[in-house]
Amino acid sequence: MEIINKNKNFLFFLLIIILSFVLFCFFSHKNVSESVLKTENINFVKIGEQKIKVEVASTPENQEKGLSGREKIGENEGMLFIFPNSSEHLFWMKDMNFPIDIIWLNEDKKIVFLKENVSPETFPESFSGEKDSKYILEVFAGFSQKNNLREGETVQFLP
Repeated sequence: MEIINKNKNFLFFLLIIILSFVLFCFFSHKNVSESVLKTENINFVKIGEQKIKVEVASTPENQEKGLSGREKIGENEGMLFIFPNSSEHLFWMKDMNFPIDIIWLNEDKKIVFLKENVSPETFPESFSGEKDSKYILEVFAGFSQKNNLREGETVQFLP
């Protein structure tokens, strides 16, 4: 009888662990899906006094490719990388054909680091912000200086 009770307790404990895991997976997936859905509504970024059209890179595939292989980027264009978590995100210039400014933003969409005029010749060197970031904005080289951007400035995401 004692063995049966121990087995019931073990099975009950195992069932709770499995159920907890399933619920965790379900809600984690739901949060990621909601996050991705929200990014589809971002078409512009207002940074400083400048409003630029952005292409959103929110999937690992889009983020890996980034702006590589393109011939140029316009003065009012950019790519916005959206990551699920704030962390140290590394960027490099693999297969890039033009220099860019890279702007790291925290969860509050404040500029935490700027790397200006990063040229394709820097590959395979990697660049990261000095603080954790959730968003990275790539724009044409000279954008940061032209618009007098500084750390601490807030960026707006617009539909």
